[in-house]
Amino acid sequence: MLTGVSEILQRYQVKDIKSRPIVIREQTSVYDAIVTLFLEDVGTLYVVDENGFLQGVVSRKDFLKSALGGADLHRMPVGVIMTRMSQIHMVTEDETMLDVVKRICEYEVDSLPVVKIIDNHSFKVVGRVTKTNVARLLLELCEGS
Repeated sequence: MLTGVSEILQRYQVKDIKSRPIVIREQTSVYDAIVTLFLEDVGTLYVVDENGFLQGVVSRKDFLKSALGGADLHRMPVGVIMTRMSQIHMVTEDETMLDVVKRICEYEVDSLPVVKIIDNHSFKVVGRVTKTNVARLLLELCEGS
């Protein structure tokens, strides 16, 4: 059975199930970023520069830590609390859903930015893939959609 599931997940690529990325700029206040997180109903925001290149990631946990720390959320830029590039795990559109599941489990993250690699240091954000995307795919497969 596991071999069958593995084969099915290898047939689907990230581009088949990715969602629209929710992005903000590094200068955005933590407060405004939290508002965006709730309005968009997501758990992670991707921090990009003016050209859409990934600069960092910020999650609910990052926001909670900054709020509990008593910082002025209206004045603190999200760039202060974001996870930097050296620690970000990402995927490309051509990777398989099996790759996504492995990374989400290995790194214990809720989502991964989908990027187009421009060069070794520039990654354009073109989507996101989440645990919900994975669960939705599995549900559709079970229902025969």
